[in-house]
Amino acid sequence: MMMKMRLLTLYFSLICSTTVFAQLSPPGMGETKTAFWSAAGVKQELDNINTSMTYVGFGRISGSNEADPLDMPSIFVLNQEFYHKFSPDWKYSFALSYRRQHEYDESFEENKQDAINQEFRFYIRLQYTADLGTVRWTTTLRQEARKFYTDDFAEVPDGLQFRTRLKTQLVVPLDNAGVNSVAGSAEALFAIAKDNSEGWGNFEYKESRFCLYYSLSLKDIPVTFDIGYMNDLIGYASDTYDANYIAMDIIVKDPF
Repeated sequence: MMMKMRLLTLYFSLICSTTVFAQLSPPGMGETKTAFWSAAGVKQELDNINTSMTYVGFGRISGSNEADPLDMPSIFVLNQEFYHKFSPDWKYSFALSYRRQHEYDESFEENKQDAINQEFRFYIRLQYTADLGTVRWTTTLRQEARKFYTDDFAEVPDGLQFRTRLKTQLVVPLDNAGVNSVAGSAEALFAIAKDNSEGWGNFEYKESRFCLYYSLSLKDIPVTFDIGYMNDLIGYASDTYDANYIAMDIIVKDPF
């Protein structure tokens, strides 16, 4: 019942469609019950229509200790993205990302032969934003190309993947000054992968992510603090499991 409610919520969000809210959302960290994500970024306005976002992030998972989201190391992320606003309501962006993730077996013991999975990612996004009074509603279409390697850059099964992401998000201010705000979002992910021996698979639904964030944007110093929660619902039908993430980030605005 809970899974059906989540999927109905996601479907409604995508049909109604809305990332203008600046939080650095956590990446997926695989089969874990709980996880923790922290990130620090620099957002630099290059001119009136172009913006740069650079961030570094770290993730940890609970592993076999399901109550402790800090128990085991999971992922390191380095990301660079450029935004271009080509109309009052529309913008596009492109990005390069490097990710280094620990791989564990079913008992959360690290595989000695293939303990690290490296990922190089390129993605583009198209965003449309509508202001509904003081509420901001944003719809995002994101297309990714991902290439995976082992720690010594050897090929891995399903090493090339293309992924499509659809996201809708509402940002609600909590005061007139815009210091405090909350954001809720729903995102669906679809992917197709190429196996080294069997070729391309099918384009399939993979997972959904539901986020709720609180943001504090200070007026005296150009810094935004975000704290949030993400539920990552992976799979569908009877083959479904989910993970609960706690996330925190800090973004420095226009330091240069």
